[in-house]
Amino acid sequence: MQSFKNLEKPLSEEKLKCLLKKYDKTGDGKLNKQELKVAFKDLGLWFCGLRAYQAMHHADKNNDGLIVDDEMDVLVEFAVKWGFTLV
Repeated sequence: MQSFKNLEKPLSEEKLKCLLKKYDKTGDGKLNKQELKVAFKDLGLWFCGLRAYQAMHHADKNNDGLIVDDEMDVLVEFAVKWGFTLV
């Protein structure tokens, strides 16, 4: 997977959403905590396990342990505050 560390331009919410969806390893349209952890690590976040936990806690409104389409917007709004950047 491509790494986005040390990049210069802020990511838009739509671009971050598209990037996160690429980490759906099962292809079911849902992200689990492990997939989020890997995505956050590749995007250059420190403490990616903690961040994945925080993001799941914030965005997983039905508490099923998965981020689905309607929860993805909440996840992205929460995560964009961390300042992801892209060239």
